[in-house]
Amino acid sequence: MTLYKRISLLCLTLALAFVFGCAATSTREGTGGYIDDSAITAKVKSGLLGEPGLNSNDIQVVTFKGVVQLSGFVASTAQINTAVAVTRKVDGVRDVRSNMVVKGQQ
Repeated sequence: MTLYKRISLLCLTLALAFVFGCAATSTREGTGGYIDDSAITAKVKSGLLGEPGLNSNDIQVVTFKGVVQLSGFVASTAQINTAVAVTRKVDGVRDVRSNMVVKGQQ
């Protein structure tokens, strides 16, 4: 095998590994999806931080394929409703799942 063929084969192998290594599956995001979800998470956290009367430090935000999961402990049911409403307004959010709990109620 000539040197040119070996280099071409190596380049093709590396290109295929890169393409399939970054591909999304049903349980794992691709690179583009991960970046989109990170942006959604940042926007949600920013929106929660700017909401008066809401302690956003107690709320964890996780995004997977546009579905945002909110979890943590808050002071009231009204704060849960506010956090969900703020999250729904963020561009790119497909659905919101709330696992937040009111402090003292479990």
